[in-house]
Amino acid sequence: MESVWQFWKKGFESWEQATAKLLETWLKSPAVLEPTAAMLTQALKWKKHVDETVNGAWARMGLPTRREQERMLHVLNQIQSRLVDLEEKLEDALDRPPNGVDGGDRVGGGSGEAR
Repeated sequence: MESVWQFWKKGFESWEQATAKLLETWLKSPAVLEPTAAMLTQALKWKKHVDETVNGAWARMGLPTRREQERMLHVLNQIQSRLVDLEEKLEDALDRPPNGVDGGDRVGGGSGEAR
């Protein structure tokens, strides 16, 4: 005898297949696509209008817009990266002895003789 779970699962799978076929046909229909596209177009136009209004309000208050903040953050990240590179180069330069030094503590050969 079939379990209740197996019976329910078979029923669900047949419902899912029938529904998928119907939805696929319906969603490809111009009767659905055209109004949906028009609504999406209007929603995007409204969003653009709202974004422009908000950006204008920020600008009137003398505050940077999101795009300006993102640009500034990008520049700051570039500066920080350059600073890290320069710090590494400075550390390397300080760790290396200058040219012509034999590794002693004194410049000029480290023989201890006064010149």
